[in-house]
Amino acid sequence: MSETQEKLGAHEVAAWLRRHPDFLKQFPDLAQSLVVPREDGRTASLASYQLEVLREKNRELSRRLADLSANAQVNEQLAVRTHQLTLSLMRQDSRAETLRAMAASLAEDFAGDLVRIVSFRPVAGLEDAEWLRVVAEDAPELGAFRDALASGEPLCGRLQADKNAVLYGQAREQVQSSALLPLAGTGLVAVGSHDPNRFYPGMGTLFLRMMGEALATALARFDAQP
Repeated sequence: MSETQEKLGAHEVAAWLRRHPDFLKQFPDLAQSLVVPREDGRTASLASYQLEVLREKNRELSRRLADLSANAQVNEQLAVRTHQLTLSLMRQDSRAETLRAMAASLAEDFAGDLVRIVSFRPVAGLEDAEWLRVVAEDAPELGAFRDALASGEPLCGRLQADKNAVLYGQAREQVQSSALLPLAGTGLVAVGSHDPNRFYPGMGTLFLRMMGEALATALARFDAQP
């Protein structure tokens, strides 16, 4: 019998056993004589081998459950912080105080290393705020953000050098990853991190979107004010 025929024969036997899982109950002596390989070279009974397989599956399920639980806790904390931020923004009585509350929350509650807000219009009372830049909406330097502003979707990851320059100025070299909230007709909000893996493409942006919408809604109350 050739090697090919032996392999086909083994596959056929394996397929047949899968269709008849109770076969070894009829031939217990065969089950006792089977040799099940182990990684360390020793052999074990079929029952102990199956038990070890089940234990490994149980350990894997436990690891997955632990990961799901940890993610659920993180999401719960983010939900609470986002809710608190929304309430804080709605309590402010001016555009300046609303932006100030947003910047403070991103830096403290959401642990942003560098927070920057770009406003398309001047904001009275924030002329000296280092985290605020006033740039006209049609300014050429905002060309790199046109697509983001048009889509309104948050961006996460490592931004291009020209975008970092607009957002972070002289501190751009410190920023290795960012979360960007484009607010059409209003401006941009950026949270920069020294960690290149803190923000990455593909990460969930639900809470970022909610924060951006909360800020835009809060600012809309003062559209008639500077």
